[in-house]
Amino acid sequence: MKTQTGIIQKIRDFRRDHRGVSAVEFAVLLPIMLTLYLGGSEITQAITMKRKTTLVTRAIGDLVAQDVSITNAEMTQIMSATTSVMAPYSTSTLKIKVSSIAIDSNGVAKVAWSDAYQDTARAVNETVTLPTGLNIANTTLIWAEASYSYTPPIGYAITGSITMTDKLYLRPRLVNTISRVAS
Repeated sequence: MKTQTGIIQKIRDFRRDHRGVSAVEFAVLLPIMLTLYLGGSEITQAITMKRKTTLVTRAIGDLVAQDVSITNAEMTQIMSATTSVMAPYSTSTLKIKVSSIAIDSNGVAKVAWSDAYQDTARAVNETVTLPTGLNIANTTLIWAEASYSYTPPIGYAITGSITMTDKLYLRPRLVNTISRVAS
């Protein structure tokens, strides 16, 4: 009987002893809290990069749509403006295309000219499919596209690189058709 009383007493003592409870709780919660913190940081970075990609697309499209005629020097300056928009982030994985789309009287949309930064320009006279409502006969559009390959600093082993993309269609502002000249 004495042994049973001793065991029961030890169990009661163990239940009342709260030493080390905080350390155990901390050990259990630490991985969860670190995951939440690092995951939140990763998501914030990814949202920032998506926003920067959208800003680049809008800046390029807007700068081209405001012009009358684009020269090589102007296009180089416009493409170089992306480094300011992407700052403080690198533009090493940024790809940009800007194209003028001519829509003929039959509503067929074709590439009139195209330029690219760290990417391949669209082929001249390539037929393209436009979103509903933009295919208006005898008009032109400026089509700006950007993509950015984002590699999370911590979660790259889980997700790998994530490609952020955006595109924008604008009507030329000052003329019906923006010409592209080589000089």
